[in-house]
Amino acid sequence: MSDRLAALAGLARRADLALFQRIAGADNPVLDRSMPALSRAADWSRLWLGLALLLAVSGRPAWRRAAARGIVSVVLASGAANGLAKLSVRRRRPPLGGVPPARRVHRAPVTTSFPSGHAASATAFTVGVALEAPELAVPVGAVAAAVGWSRVWTGAHYPADVLAGAALGAAVSLALSRGRAAPTRAAVRRGGSRRSRGR
Repeated sequence: MSDRLAALAGLARRADLALFQRIAGADNPVLDRSMPALSRAADWSRLWLGLALLLAVSGRPAWRRAAARGIVSVVLASGAANGLAKLSVRRRRPPLGGVPPARRVHRAPVTTSFPSGHAASATAFTVGVALEAPELAVPVGAVAAAVGWSRVWTGAHYPADVLAGAALGAAVSLALSRGRAAPTRAAVRRGGSRRSRGR
């Protein structure tokens, strides 16, 4: 069983590398200019902080709640991805030999590769926002997907790093939602019980 799992893991790593190399060999001058800029904008979650600020000053209560939930989700997801997950896996960054210099990020990441902290934060913010303001799911999700793609296009991550980061970010945001909903349901049940006794 362990030999089979090891063989499958090796196959997955080779497929991941092959996909990364294929993307690195793609030629798109528009993406070469835009993706590094987008990737840098998402450093330290600046992009999500900026979007949260816009939502917070929108005057719409649901959008203000979306901003708060999104930022809390980013903080938790970023901590999980850049802390325990990276320390546990310790995957090296992709080889940059095949990535055109023009599209690489100017500041090479110093942390390990798996999972992508950028993708975790992007997805966590999107899910958090969408739970409070579903009408924002598509536009915010499109930005998050572009950030995830930028991490592969610039050579910062393998595709699997981004997918794993996105899954982690979504899981953290959904867990936060369930954690908030549980006390609310309990309060409703207690209120209903008190009303029943009062009859």
